[in-house]
Amino acid sequence: MSRYSVIVAALIVALVVAVAAVRPGAPVRVDVPEGLSARQTAELLGSKGVVQSVFVFRVLLKITGFDRHLKPGTYTLRHHEWPTVVARKLTLGLTDDLKITIPEGFMASQIAERLEKAGIVDAREFLAVVNARKLEGRLFPSTYHFPPGYGADKTAAAMTAEFQRQIGAAYAAASPAPELGFEDALTLASIVEREAVLKQERPIIAAVYLNRLRKKMPLQADPTVQYALGLGHWKKGLTRADLGVPSAYNTYLRRGLPPGPICSPGIESFKGVLSPAKTSALYFVADMTGGHMFSETNEEHSKARMIYKKELRKAKDKLKREAAAGAH
Repeated sequence: MSRYSVIVAALIVALVVAVAAVRPGAPVRVDVPEGLSARQTAELLGSKGVVQSVFVFRVLLKITGFDRHLKPGTYTLRHHEWPTVVARKLTLGLTDDLKITIPEGFMASQIAERLEKAGIVDAREFLAVVNARKLEGRLFPSTYHFPPGYGADKTAAAMTAEFQRQIGAAYAAASPAPELGFEDALTLASIVEREAVLKQERPIIAAVYLNRLRKKMPLQADPTVQYALGLGHWKKGLTRADLGVPSAYNTYLRRGLPPGPICSPGIESFKGVLSPAKTSALYFVADMTGGHMFSETNEEHSKARMIYKKELRKAKDKLKREAAAGAH
């Protein structure tokens, strides 16, 4: 190392020590956006009063190599915080953010409830934003990191941005061009999401519904009735009365697709709609293994339903026998 380099290094160390000698003050919350450069981050911290000298902080980041590893997020720092502490927190990503996972197939009310329980939004405010902007189905299911009390507007914006990045991009890149327009594809994907359990069956279930649409048959999708009931959850064991609920979402009573998505579909269900399986099937019923039996005719479907009911009775009888044995 040259004499000049030694002098520069000594001056930098002296500056850092001088800055660090000041005691940190009151807490300061700083939101470091995605994509901010090290220089922009230093300037942001300087404007918030977290670092006393933007120059010294930038030099510290450079000589330590931390400038290449700063992580975005919301941080609680202090006024005139020690530069080394700030650099460590931003490099390790020690944010205030809360990790929250939104599963595929959640309706907006379920998402709002989960976000509220995590302390990120007020559920009523979030639903007001969803309803005003018609965001049902556009709150992309994924794992997010939000700071406490992030708020309805910013949370919804982050989730819809991810929706555009995933769902919007998939539709734009689809080849050949999808049979359905974007809105209809999204609506059908939301139904597929609620019906499918196995990944490999999503394109088949999508194809069944597309076949029914082409033949102008009612979709008769139970999840649309569950949504139409407006209970805020997915009711199991629909009754005959449930199937008769008057609603534009009731696909037993109305032909065609419902007026919009019934939940937030994942990317696999959406891709299943964009690239449906080649099948003539018009019906499907559960097979007790998490999958479904698919049929082309009503007669085949009736037989499949009988098989399902028989297997269901066997499963119930087995549970009763096990319960009785456990009671003795």
